[in-house]
Amino acid sequence: MAYEVYHSETFDKQLKKFPKEFHIWLEKIEDQLLENPYVGDPLRVPWFREKKHDKFRVYYLIYDSLQVVFLVAISEKKDQKRTINTVFLLLDIFEREIKELIK
Repeated sequence: MAYEVYHSETFDKQLKKFPKEFHIWLEKIEDQLLENPYVGDPLRVPWFREKKHDKFRVYYLIYDSLQVVFLVAISEKKDQKRTINTVFLLLDIFEREIKELIK
C-alpha cells in the first residue's frame, strides 16, 4: 500500500527559502517516498530518516500505522545534529500535527 506525504508547518516555512531546483528535487523525493518511505538514511531509529541534496538534509518521520511520511525539517549539514535533536524533542507535537492534518 502506498504512503501519503505531508509537510509540517515548520517544513513549509523553511521550504519557502529554497530555489526552484530544490523544489523540483523534493518533488522527485516525495514520489519515491510514496512507494517506499525507507529510502533515506536512518537517524537512530528506523522511522526517522533523512535525504541529502548537496549540503542540505530533508528530515522526515514515518508513521507506518497511518501510512504517512511527514516531512518535518530542512537543514544544512553543519546544523544536522541540532536539527535531529530538535525533532526528537518535538516528536509529540509532530504526531499531533500529522493526526490533525489527516483527519
